[in-house]
Amino acid sequence: MYFFMNSNAIAAKRKADSSFMKKGVFIAIMSGVTYGLYTGFLTLGMARGVWAADWYGANTSGLSAFAITYVLAALGSGVNDTISGIWMVIKCAVLGEMGDFFRVLKTKPGLVMVTCALIGGPIASTCYVAALQMAGTIIVPFAALNASVGAIIGRFVFKQRLNGTMIGGIVICLICASVIGGSSFDGLGGTTMIGIILALVCALGWGIEGAVGGFGTTLIDYNIGITIRQCTSGLSNMIIVLPLLCMIDGNGVNAFGLLGTAFTDGGSIIFFVLSGLFAGLSYGFWYKGASMCGAALGMTCNGAYAFWCPFFTWIICGVFGGIEGYALSAVQWIFAAIMVIGIAMVGNLNPLSVFKKKEA
Repeated sequence: MYFFMNSNAIAAKRKADSSFMKKGVFIAIMSGVTYGLYTGFLTLGMARGVWAADWYGANTSGLSAFAITYVLAALGSGVNDTISGIWMVIKCAVLGEMGDFFRVLKTKPGLVMVTCALIGGPIASTCYVAALQMAGTIIVPFAALNASVGAIIGRFVFKQRLNGTMIGGIVICLICASVIGGSSFDGLGGTTMIGIILALVCALGWGIEGAVGGFGTTLIDYNIGITIRQCTSGLSNMIIVLPLLCMIDGNGVNAFGLLGTAFTDGGSIIFFVLSGLFAGLSYGFWYKGASMCGAALGMTCNGAYAFWCPFFTWIICGVFGGIEGYALSAVQWIFAAIMVIGIAMVGNLNPLSVFKKKEA
């Protein structure tokens, strides 16, 4: 009788573990989908209104090359993350978690989330926006190397296993991402190479953030964690990074004047409202997924944004926005299908084998 009851308990636990892991994988995949939507709306926002007419326009409003490349990237990132933080605060308020939000800020896990936000927010996100403006979506697969960085960190810091099949799946995803991100690497110029280097900085920053942030959200509610992340990122970008870059530029660019213009520009702000919403959802899904299925698996599923970013940027900017240069090639679609197989390899043959049906 004891053996029968114990066997039932083991079977029930395995079923619960499998369901939990599957849910984590789905959430991690959705983080990539929403990141693609964030990238598409952000790109469209920075191609509308004052951005297109003045800052990136023919006269550039007197901005230097440095300001056009880096100051505007920090501005776009700061506006997006600040609006995203507002969305997340609203979500916390609706859920009745504002008290928890302020309490967590005073704890060690809360400080860990602030640190993650500083690494992955104003630094990595600004580099990502700058890289997109300099080289387009060809930089996305290089930024997607954060999955490999996070997997390595998860393996050596948090002792999460990486078996041969998982490693093979990660390699397949990275190879496919490299093809999906751009149909051709021919004729790369100096500007594009700088964009790729900036994307690699993103990969490092987001890899560290994903591994540590995913672990951090096992200790605190992920809604609280992502609210801390987005608010910290947005505020630090606006009051530290943007003014600092304006000082480095040395041409008297008023950081807060740029912010005021960006937030009140009717031709573009609606797209930042949408990009901020999807950015918050994406990072929230990323943190939650990684906490449920592990840093390696979570960031590999999230790494499918190497497909979703070019796809949704093409839909949003190319199809609906009327901006040329975002269409996907047949080769990219083929490798997208192969990439799904790679993700399935990593997800279905995870180190805990929770998707396998074994007899008790």
